[in-house]
Amino acid sequence: MTADQLLLLLPIILVAMTTVITMLSICIRRSHVASCLITALGLLLALLSLIIVHPLGAQEVTPLLLVDDFKLFFTALILAAALAVTLLSYPYMVNLEDHQDEFYLLIGIATLGGLVMAGSAHFITAFVGIEILSVALYGMIAYPLHRSLAAQYPMEASIKYLVLSAMSSAFFLFGVALLYAQTGTLHFQDISPEFGQIEAEGAGAAYFVLAALMVMAGFAFKLSLAPFHIWTPDVYEGAPLPATTFLATVGKVAMAALLMRFMSVSRLMDSDAIMTALMVISALSILVGNLLALRQTNLKRLLSYSSIAHMGYLMIAMLVVDTGAQSMGAEATGFYLTAYVVMTLGAFGVMIVLSGCAHERDHIGHYKGLFWRSPWLALVFTAMLLSLAGIPLTIGFIGKFYVFAAGVEGMQWILLATMVVGSAIGLFYYLRVVYVMLLPADTVDSDHSLTPTDLDPLPEIGLRDVLPHAVLLLLLAALLIPGVIPGGLMELLRSVMAGLS
Repeated sequence: MTADQLLLLLPIILVAMTTVITMLSICIRRSHVASCLITALGLLLALLSLIIVHPLGAQEVTPLLLVDDFKLFFTALILAAALAVTLLSYPYMVNLEDHQDEFYLLIGIATLGGLVMAGSAHFITAFVGIEILSVALYGMIAYPLHRSLAAQYPMEASIKYLVLSAMSSAFFLFGVALLYAQTGTLHFQDISPEFGQIEAEGAGAAYFVLAALMVMAGFAFKLSLAPFHIWTPDVYEGAPLPATTFLATVGKVAMAALLMRFMSVSRLMDSDAIMTALMVISALSILVGNLLALRQTNLKRLLSYSSIAHMGYLMIAMLVVDTGAQSMGAEATGFYLTAYVVMTLGAFGVMIVLSGCAHERDHIGHYKGLFWRSPWLALVFTAMLLSLAGIPLTIGFIGKFYVFAAGVEGMQWILLATMVVGSAIGLFYYLRVVYVMLLPADTVDSDHSLTPTDLDPLPEIGLRDVLPHAVLLLLLAALLIPGVIPGGLMELLRSVMAGLS
């Protein structure tokens, strides 16, 4: 391996070193502050190292990892999201009646898995990255198990995620094994000519399609796409808020980047059966996610169903990635994923700032009168919810418009109609939360949907909350600036996606 190839792996190396240093620090002397700072500093250095890596150009570091502009963009997105979750986690975890340090160790390991997935061009590294990320998430979800005031069910959520994740991994591996038996390769790019030959000869095409659909089922589970979404609301609700945030952002982005690479370099979308199956999954995700979110009063469950719908919107752009509209589909996917990370981090970030490990404010009633009690947090939360709904002058509106334009270019008319209906439904439950925040705190509700505590005192802001509030300010800027002036991000994504291969 050359020096340049080692430099290309610098972000992965720095995150791995950060994890080891955090572990050694815990062995020497436990300190919640030290563990948080070491993890945050390591993630920041890995993010800054991209300045060194970018000028080296696209190279294949062994057949297993491909480092190009696409990989570097999603590396930056994953590292930025992981850094935000780390900084938001400190005030939440500070009063945990157990050791807090290992949580940051798990963040580092999970981030490492996400970075491997973003650069994977081979099924071996793809599976290794998925499992590194998943195993760390099992621990993060169940982390507050021993607290005496456990308001949720972290162990139940962790076991549910573990069991169903194992099932999805089995589907994924079985599909990969069938693809290997048919093509004799595990490299994404080598599947295309083999598929073309199989299709031309007409022998084994159905076998090949079955294998590809099993691989897609594994991807669909991790992305919470219907009908593989069944784990999502229970895991989101049972996990501690920082773990839910990490799962909803880094977990989804890493898997989406991997799926996007796989779909763009293979010719699987040339199959009508695969295309039809993915169209059905996209439409189901949009309708199921939005309809089931309508009557939710728990905000974690509401945002979980919302994420299912957003992954359905994302699939519309992904379906266009390997058609004649490849450039537009890839750009729309990258833009929408960026918008999704900003919006989700911001929405969960407000909940984390208002919560603690002993008491999570995850019911809609906890936010009654928030505009009058904490205008700043209400402003941030409202902006994130309106962006998730696709209101103009936000990054969410531009993201949906981009996806819609890609769908028009790809002539996905049924999915676009579903997207319009789903967005209209989504507007109701997002605005419902905004309405609750505008209510006076002493309002008595007739339907008991706002039951938890009318005058629940908000936590006092101290020195430890400075960085979390700074993160929220940066997220608000990231939401509004591309929503008003989207040209810069669009140009960046145009150059990033131009070399996707």
